[in-house]
Amino acid sequence: MRKIIKTILMVSPLLFLGCGDSLSKPMIEPVRGGELFVNFSGSSIKSGLVEKKLIDENRTVYGYKAYKVPYVTRDEEGNEVRASGLFVIPTENDDFKSKGLSMVADDHGTIFANNEAPSVIADFTGAPDGSSVLLTSLGGFATLQPDYIGFGDSKSHYHPFVLKDSLANSTVDFIKQVKIFAQDNNITLNNQLFLTGYSEGGYASLATLKKIEEEQITDLKVSMTAPMAGPYALKVMADVVFDSQTLDVPSFMADIGYAYALANNQEVSSIINEPYASKLPTLFNGDLNRSKIDPQLTQETKGEKGLFSQDFVTDYFSNESNWFKVATTKNSLHTWAPTTSVRLVHCEGDDVIRYEISQLTEGTMKKLGATNVALVPVEKALGRQDKVGHVACASLAYLVTTTMFAQVRKQTFGY
Repeated sequence: MRKIIKTILMVSPLLFLGCGDSLSKPMIEPVRGGELFVNFSGSSIKSGLVEKKLIDENRTVYGYKAYKVPYVTRDEEGNEVRASGLFVIPTENDDFKSKGLSMVADDHGTIFANNEAPSVIADFTGAPDGSSVLLTSLGGFATLQPDYIGFGDSKSHYHPFVLKDSLANSTVDFIKQVKIFAQDNNITLNNQLFLTGYSEGGYASLATLKKIEEEQITDLKVSMTAPMAGPYALKVMADVVFDSQTLDVPSFMADIGYAYALANNQEVSSIINEPYASKLPTLFNGDLNRSKIDPQLTQETKGEKGLFSQDFVTDYFSNESNWFKVATTKNSLHTWAPTTSVRLVHCEGDDVIRYEISQLTEGTMKKLGATNVALVPVEKALGRQDKVGHVACASLAYLVTTTMFAQVRKQTFGY
């Protein structure tokens, strides 16, 4: 966590295009309740993947359509928010029509700029992007990617960074809206649902499963959840950060402090020192990416010149009723026993969100009675001898997860 940086799920959208492909918008087709942003053939996507040596010529690559779908969700305070997300479907396969598409709710990793949100990227480039290429064009899944509150259509709202309720709401409500959208537009789904996501998205996917199970949302039956490299044990990680002297990437903890203060009706200046506290509303308004935010913050953790107030940090360690300690404990996701199949996908060499966090999560869940939770080390799953860091792990983790989901789908639907 000390070295958190923006997760690059794969590479630029341009990687997936052939040399002569255009970035122009797809031809308009009638869509009810949304807008078509991307429409590429499998051959167009495959040429780019083969050229970059990510697959060989024998690999099946499906066509790819992506729709922006608006919907309504609720924020951390329970207020209605108009939000948006990207719904991606594979094309060019008769099984998709006859047996229906299995869905993967894929929660994206940490972003700061609005132009990094799934629906905004698709609108700007008109091209396939990142993890949905793996899940949809290679895996054949319908991929659902909420922008989250604070991005896309809800850009004017602060982003509830690693706050479980609003992240889970964003995902659950988007799944429900996509099912309506699919029915209205003659897209056949088979009601099989998987949950995944990387980094903050890993946290969001586990929060989503917890909401579905605890609220007994019977129309959302999850076949498997594969959270990837998420900060599930927030209280444990906060202890480590506040005990450290420096922050390698201060934007991460500044965003947590900012979002948690707003969600808990606390003054931002009660946790973050000036002059930084006054800057945060502008730094986190969606206009800037991490590279523009970090230079305007300090790398000192605490003290007179630190990011966090020394009085606040002292109270955090000495007072069991400290509001931030209470909030991070409440928002930690490792202290419950899911009944759904959970596979915690994580690289052993992760230098940002340590592998030990997933080990702790697996062990705690099993002690609490979970019988179908397992840790999946990415390097071992792929037969690699080297240890892989957080950023490089992302695309590898998606490959492992896509394979696991495909195996479950084949057992259920035969394709």
